[in-house]
Amino acid sequence: MIKDTLLVLFALAGAPLLGGFMAGIDRRITARLQARFGPPIMQPFYDVAKLFGKQMIVPNSWQVFCAYVYLVGAVLSVVLFFLQSDLLLIFFVQAVGAVFLVLGGMAVPSPYAQVGAQRELIQVLTYEPLLILVFVTIYSVTGSFKISAIYAHEAPLLKELPLIFIVLTYALTIKLRKSPFDFSTSHHGHQEIVKGVLTEHSGPILGLIEVGHWYETVLILGLCALFWATSPVGMIILITATYFAELIVDNAMARMTWRWMLGYVWSVGLAMSVINIIWLYAK
Repeated sequence: MIKDTLLVLFALAGAPLLGGFMAGIDRRITARLQARFGPPIMQPFYDVAKLFGKQMIVPNSWQVFCAYVYLVGAVLSVVLFFLQSDLLLIFFVQAVGAVFLVLGGMAVPSPYAQVGAQRELIQVLTYEPLLILVFVTIYSVTGSFKISAIYAHEAPLLKELPLIFIVLTYALTIKLRKSPFDFSTSHHGHQEIVKGVLTEHSGPILGLIEVGHWYETVLILGLCALFWATSPVGMIILITATYFAELIVDNAMARMTWRWMLGYVWSVGLAMSVINIIWLYAK
């Protein structure tokens, strides 16, 4: 009981701190890759604190409700992850939050928010089936959807499911809003629809969504870490290498269209999944 309480407290307090810190590192490394000095690593925390200090302007009360549900979904999914809960339960909780983020964008008449919300929905429909496939494949190896069963597995999942891990990184790229899949909202200046699904969000509400994004970042990177759950050092190395690879891809590729994303991710992701499953049962 005490252990679970500590894990919950760490998830609630530690996850946003880790997510914000990684966002700061992201900005600094991205700036260096672009021959710029970049902002301080703590800049994401300064930005969110500034947002919470601004006046709340609410175009639609439903938009506020959707922002809170998105945050609660992100927080609960991380808490369930730290409690080593069921992967499918975590999936459905984070999916609810993702859907309400889309509904929040559609709740206002702004054409920019409407287009961004439609693109965000397409992104959700792109990566959610892949996550289900990843979890089902993990079940075929461990015999359980429980995260505790993954920790009890004697060999790293990466050795048995290398292609499934690549499929998971597609979902990671979309959730991190990195190129070539950053067309619903982006921190970069090349976003042609202003801030996409977040265009009409401002002040404390936008701050809540940013904190929710930090929670989601920790969640998806935690799922990546499960592929080397036999060693804490291996988990750290795997997360670091994966996140750095995401930054390289983000700065090396241009943003593509949603049609390209949907066709490419589904075709290549499904193909790699089938190949890995065949190899798993044929060995």
